[in-house]
Amino acid sequence: MHERTQYQQLQPEERLTIASLHLQGSSIRALARILGRSPATVSRELTRNSSPAGYASGPAEALSAARRSAGRRPTKLCLQSVCWRIVLTLLEWKWSPQQISGTLKRMVRCDVA
Repeated sequence: MHERTQYQQLQPEERLTIASLHLQGSSIRALARILGRSPATVSRELTRNSSPAGYASGPAEALSAARRSAGRRPTKLCLQSVCWRIVLTLLEWKWSPQQISGTLKRMVRCDVA
């Protein structure tokens, strides 16, 4: 049985290597071998993050980060708010999520979505 490996996002250094070697004309399979990644990963990276001018590591990193954050729901509490500190305190006191939620709903000034 094959052992499953956990996927890791491409690192900025890997994107820089892809950009440099792609500019030199290296094949996708050669890039994949150098990086220790699947050729499909490299191909997908080049397809998703290339602009009409070509592939560049900086814009590719920004595009990837934008896609990652677009798939997530917005947070219900701002991490710098007073309400967030209240939630952390109540969790330390071993309150249940239901107790915390009920308390926050009764509080007027917390902006819970």
